[in-house]
Amino acid sequence: MTRKGVVSLRLNQDQGCFSCATESWFRVYNVEPLAQKLNLSYGDTEMVGSVASGEMLFRSNLIAMIGSGNGRRFDEKAVVIWDETRKEADQKVVLDITFPQPVIAVRLKKDSPLKKDRLCSCIITFPQSVIAVRLKKDRLIAVLRNQVHVFTFPNNVQKLQTFETRDNPKGLCEASPFGGTLAFLGPGKAAGSVQIVNLDKIQPGQTPAPVTIHAHKGEVACLAVNQNGTLLATASVKGTLIRVYDTTKKTMQLELRRGADPAKLYCISFSLDSAYLCASSDKGTVHIFAVKETQLNKRSTFKRMGFLGQYVESQWGLANFTVPAECACVCAFGPNQSVI
Repeated sequence: MTRKGVVSLRLNQDQGCFSCATESWFRVYNVEPLAQKLNLSYGDTEMVGSVASGEMLFRSNLIAMIGSGNGRRFDEKAVVIWDETRKEADQKVVLDITFPQPVIAVRLKKDSPLKKDRLCSCIITFPQSVIAVRLKKDRLIAVLRNQVHVFTFPNNVQKLQTFETRDNPKGLCEASPFGGTLAFLGPGKAAGSVQIVNLDKIQPGQTPAPVTIHAHKGEVACLAVNQNGTLLATASVKGTLIRVYDTTKKTMQLELRRGADPAKLYCISFSLDSAYLCASSDKGTVHIFAVKETQLNKRSTFKRMGFLGQYVESQWGLANFTVPAECACVCAFGPNQSVI
């Protein structure tokens, strides 16, 4: 990858901003109108150095970052919480969780108030490399190759629970911004499975057993949860079908067909009201599906024949548009039913 190549592109929880990391800089942009909001460039200020990925906490002052590359300031084995409201650069790192092997991603969860006087550095070690981090206002989720760790956040950071997964090199894991749903890869040899756990029920000393959904025969390539955590969308490495599950009933609600030919899916995303779903792939097409008013989706003209199997039973997208096929594409919904 060249120094100008994009390493990570991540939308925040309300899809109103996105963070972009390259080997040369880390920046935050507003979606509409498109405008740069924060520039932490490597080489100019060297405040953060080279960053592998970043996760914003809504539109707050907190950003979770993972260092990577030759120009990194932060260790690739550490998850760093950066507070942009601090005046001095050497005071902006308010939390540092260090692992014995490289971190892949981070996620944050929203809920509790941020008490800066209780944010402090800490060192927590694990026997595996960390791949991703997810943030909520009351939880920090660290994703390793074979484990998912849940921490309290941001006050009095402590580990609450560890879940075992199958090998997860992409750090597939998503947490609902306004609900308790956490979705990640299934355990052990269960290819194509996804585990669901309620974060609100994870407390010190409690061990809730996650529910496993057997979503696909092949490995899971993409997953997404809606804003309140009631819906889960998954796609396999084959990339032809997207399945939508009710996380409360643990049953499949919809089977959506991207196409007939295999494809590499880059992204699945629900609209903020869960009425629509979009998906992008290496075919250079972004597909839009209806989730609530499913009659809007197209059906095969052979469906009424009744003997051609699942191919004609699936629902096809209501609309699509093309993007450059040679570029990996992340898609989401913007204001007024627009797609970004």
